[in-house]
Amino acid sequence: MKSPCVELCSFDGRTGWCRGCGRTKEECRAWKKVQPHQRNKVAADLPRRLSRLSRG
Repeated sequence: MKSPCVELCSFDGRTGWCRGCGRTKEECRAWKKVQPHQRNKVAADLPRRLSRLSRG
């Protein structure tokens, strides 16, 4: 699975999620190292995270 990074790295102080892709700093750093099933789990949650960030 390709990285969901959109090269807009700015992290929300309340949630810790990137405003560009929705991942945490830890998830971003570990993305290439984690198992595919874990990447899929995180990727499936990204739309919810980004939606929550956009609502403020």
